[in-house]
Amino acid sequence: MKFENLRVVVTGASRHFGRALAIGFAHLGAEVYVSARTVEAAERTRTEVMGSARDRIHTFGCDLSRPADIREFARRVGEHTDRVDLLVNNGARWLDGLELDDASDDEIVETIESTAGGTVLMVKHFLPLLRASGRPDIVNMVAVCAGRATPHSTAHEAFYAAKGAQAGFADILSRRLGPSGIRVFSLYPPDFSTSDPRSAEWEDMGPDRQSAEEKLTTQALFECIVYAVEQPRDCFIRSFHFEPR
Repeated sequence: MKFENLRVVVTGASRHFGRALAIGFAHLGAEVYVSARTVEAAERTRTEVMGSARDRIHTFGCDLSRPADIREFARRVGEHTDRVDLLVNNGARWLDGLELDDASDDEIVETIESTAGGTVLMVKHFLPLLRASGRPDIVNMVAVCAGRATPHSTAHEAFYAAKGAQAGFADILSRRLGPSGIRVFSLYPPDFSTSDPRSAEWEDMGPDRQSAEEKLTTQALFECIVYAVEQPRDCFIRSFHFEPR
């Protein structure tokens, strides 16, 4: 229960890594406020949590491409708690396609708005709750493609553009919020496995059991976040960069 009484906000928590974050933090003792495009999707994550940790997950609907949804999400979280200790910007719309015209205009705009615009507005509207914390942290799940084209990637150019914008925002945010005591961490993972925190696979993915050829794991990324957040306040790990395999 080393995160007992921490207030954590996680976006994009209906599946994959966001879901793993919600479950993982709840089992560490945190109160977790999770969002997905619909509250029904977020609620599915909550119902899958085992034991008393389920009561520590609070669910909300929030489409990150819609500013009004983000404002409402922040307002409603503020009705439940007087502070947020950790904001994890995980939500993003994935868009694939090897040609620019593989995606419609609406899909391109939504990808950029939800990933880049959504991250900016999440920070903006949760800043008052973060500033009320004695140990505020922001984590941005970016991607290795934010800095370069990766071999064999099927990501659409709009996804690259969105992640590049998100990375630029994270960098300037880190420099400007740092003096006020708000740390900003960013993770730049390649494709990674999506093991479930409830499964035997999650337990079997420790560093002693993983070969050098295997993909980066969900558990490893989660442990990176836990490690960074647990460091003394004068220890600031700005980013984790991972090599694609």
